[in-house]
Amino acid sequence: MSRGGSETNAYGRAVVSAASGSYTGRCSSTSGLGGRVEEPPRYTLGLLQTPRSAADSTGDLSSGGARPGSSSGAGLAASSSRVKLPVPGRGESYLGDRSSCAENGSMLNFTSSSAQGLNSTRIGKLPLSASRSVCRSRTPHMGYSVTSSSAVSAHTTASVIVAVVEGRGLARGEVGMASIDLKNPEVILSQFADNTTYAKVITKLKILTPLEIIMPNTACDAGNTKLFGLITEHFKNVTFTTVQRKYFNETKGLEYIEQLCASEFSTIFMEVQSKYYCLAAAAALLKYVEFIQNSVYAPKSLKVHFQGSEKTAMIDSSSAQNLELVTNNRDSRNGHTLFGVLNYTKTPGGSRRLRSNILEPLVDAETINTRLDCVQELLQDEELFFGLQAVISKFLDTEQLLSVLVQIPKQDTVKTAESKITNLIYLKHTLELVEPLKAALRNCNTPLLKAYYSSLEDRRFGIILEKITTVINDDTRYTKGCLSMRTQKCYAVKPNINEFLDIARRTYTEIVDDIAGMITQLAEKYNLPMKTSFSSARGFFIQMNADCSMLPSGQLPSEFTKITKMKNTYSFTSADLIKMNERCQESLREIYHMTYLIVCKLLNEIYEHIHCLYKLSDIVSMLDMLLSFAHVCTVSDYVRPEFTDTLAIKQGWHPILEKIAMEKPVSNNTYLTEGSNFLIITGPNMSGKSTYLKQIALCQIMAQIGSYVPAEYCSFRIAEQIFTRIGMDDDIETNASTFMKEMKEITYIIQNANDKSLIIIDELGRGTSAEEGIGICYAACEYLLNLKAFTLFATHFLELCHIDALYPNVENYHFEVQHVRSSAIKKEKIAYTYMLSKGYTEEKNYGLKAAEVSSLPPSIILDAKEITNHIAKQILHQQKSTPEMMKHRAVYHLAMRLVQTARNSRLDSDSLRIYLKGLKKKYKASCPAAERNDEQQ
Repeated sequence: MSRGGSETNAYGRAVVSAASGSYTGRCSSTSGLGGRVEEPPRYTLGLLQTPRSAADSTGDLSSGGARPGSSSGAGLAASSSRVKLPVPGRGESYLGDRSSCAENGSMLNFTSSSAQGLNSTRIGKLPLSASRSVCRSRTPHMGYSVTSSSAVSAHTTASVIVAVVEGRGLARGEVGMASIDLKNPEVILSQFADNTTYAKVITKLKILTPLEIIMPNTACDAGNTKLFGLITEHFKNVTFTTVQRKYFNETKGLEYIEQLCASEFSTIFMEVQSKYYCLAAAAALLKYVEFIQNSVYAPKSLKVHFQGSEKTAMIDSSSAQNLELVTNNRDSRNGHTLFGVLNYTKTPGGSRRLRSNILEPLVDAETINTRLDCVQELLQDEELFFGLQAVISKFLDTEQLLSVLVQIPKQDTVKTAESKITNLIYLKHTLELVEPLKAALRNCNTPLLKAYYSSLEDRRFGIILEKITTVINDDTRYTKGCLSMRTQKCYAVKPNINEFLDIARRTYTEIVDDIAGMITQLAEKYNLPMKTSFSSARGFFIQMNADCSMLPSGQLPSEFTKITKMKNTYSFTSADLIKMNERCQESLREIYHMTYLIVCKLLNEIYEHIHCLYKLSDIVSMLDMLLSFAHVCTVSDYVRPEFTDTLAIKQGWHPILEKIAMEKPVSNNTYLTEGSNFLIITGPNMSGKSTYLKQIALCQIMAQIGSYVPAEYCSFRIAEQIFTRIGMDDDIETNASTFMKEMKEITYIIQNANDKSLIIIDELGRGTSAEEGIGICYAACEYLLNLKAFTLFATHFLELCHIDALYPNVENYHFEVQHVRSSAIKKEKIAYTYMLSKGYTEEKNYGLKAAEVSSLPPSIILDAKEITNHIAKQILHQQKSTPEMMKHRAVYHLAMRLVQTARNSRLDSDSLRIYLKGLKKKYKASCPAAERNDEQQ
């Protein structure tokens, strides 16, 4: 990794967009909350807030900062400005470089001349102080930025920033990633080897749904653009920013983690010490987040963990889209997805955990079975289920709350003060739910639930709540409604703690009483039914329900202004009321300022204990997801899956189709084992092939996340990868035809599949001629047959069905149809049964039969039949199996059944003897030639 020197951007000049956070400002010395701040965080993702729009993020380029396209040095170089950062209770910097406060404080500023780089800037050592020095910030010089005009506004729910870096030279293909959710103080590090398709990188980014992606500027250089191009292609509406490679520094990354990682997660050091690329990504990420949020994380406050690619199954983004795991392909707002089927969560954290689990299922059978044990207990113990559900539903977004609490703003404003007070009330509300949660878990039996109960006995929950209740009123709590919540914040601190606060609150109460009295007098004066109302935007205003006939001349008196009317409801104010609202706001600012000082002191006391909340948020989100799994089982008849070396589903059905149809769909059996790992599925159009294939993949995913499965019985082999090739759409944006898209997808599967994969292929080769399509399908099948992957291959090419004569691990299945003759129109119609049967379909020319139902002219149908029959006579031929082939096939299947019995059988000796006799009988029936040879011997 680069450790020094100033690098210049390959593009020569900066392209800075509003969405990527170009702003400049001056921060003046502040005392209390009165200072004017012109440098807001780019993303205001505090609790119960939404991200700022792109317009709000646009900065002032006129206050001395360099403009886009100026000759200043590219990258994020440190300026010579000196900054003092307030860190409560610490005498040293906990940021990247302990010896350089200035670099930490203004890392993202740049010098005004391209000749003057970081090396020519002298940075002195400055002790950290609680006071703030005057500083002048300049426009951050982003190396390169790609974003749509609505990047920020389009991602109102996205809050994850990801840094990605790839090794160079011999390390090409080794990728490091670091991500942090601005709503959740958790840094996730990843490092893995990827191939030239960069499938793992794209898949992981799709799962994270980033708000912004940052990469080193060298990723755009000639010869290094493949990963850069793929990311920008797949994430068109995500803000993309490049910074100088020197900020991707693994040494600084390790320092960051040592200083910011909470002690509970300190084992991460051993895990990532040699993971240079993820450490480098972490260094750039944390420094960048400090800049855009205009705040720093408190020491020892972050949860940091390493997440390799070996603990979860990989589902590429195309497969996730094909299977409609989290997004419906027809309507993105539609809940007809696997996520929609399983999502009965009560908290935002539970919903996020469910989504990430669906996209990255587990591969460890022991962990999955632990979850299944919990779901089983929740289903069997009604009191436990409803008790837990009642408590969990009261929790707020614990991760987001924790994220706000551990961030220390660089400027103290009225907004930050109000936010801290609100979050302390939320913290009190959350901690008060720990005891009810413990009570609900007290009598549980499964190991995981017992472990959660033990974790909740952590003394720190009680210590924090005790410290809070010494300062905060007992009856202060989280409430809905802006006025009631404002009242809670005003009177949060107990009386007699601060004499001036008590006076300010009395003043505020008097003003509110005066407002109510004034509105009552106005109502009496004009004999109108006026009442006091409040909104966060308008403050106090007057509302009245009356029709025009009650008003003199059909209009309100002239002293009322800002009149709005909706049906018979009038909303308005007056000059006196506006003045009293201003007085009320002034009083509130004083109250918030004094309350904030008390709250900050309290938070400093509880920071050392606050890390137990990581444990609590993890427990709440996991319990919420498990409760959701149990809830699904009460809505439909799902069964607990087993994990063996066989994929066996008895009477399984499609979970999403059940939700759409509001009734149980037609169910089917599935059986794949090592000896019969390749199923070829045929049948007419609309007979149910595609639905069946998706059903198998969805059931596999449900089983591997710890959910019950829609079936009467099911057994699964753990799949490390799930691939699908479904759909017939072309791609205009990449200029890819239908056929080319098919080829790209099958190439990806062939390059990445292994013996533990589940592969779903639907209608390969339809985008080209029949002869070429059959050839490609045959060749692809033969390649996949060399793997032990479980493969389901649906096709209209009946010639493929004869591949079972050469490969005994191939099985043919088809969807049955019935022919119904209508006496009224004297025509034969096809009735779909949606039932899967062994063997390949006997239906001929079913495409023509489907065409007959359409409005195609009869003359064209007749000509098509004649041409089809002519071609069939010329090119179609049956491959007949010889007795020798039949014998080999029978021996193969007998051997595989015996191996499977030896591995998995739980039968007693008598039952086993009967089963083996049945196998022998089946062997003789399937191989007459073998039977004759046995008789002769």
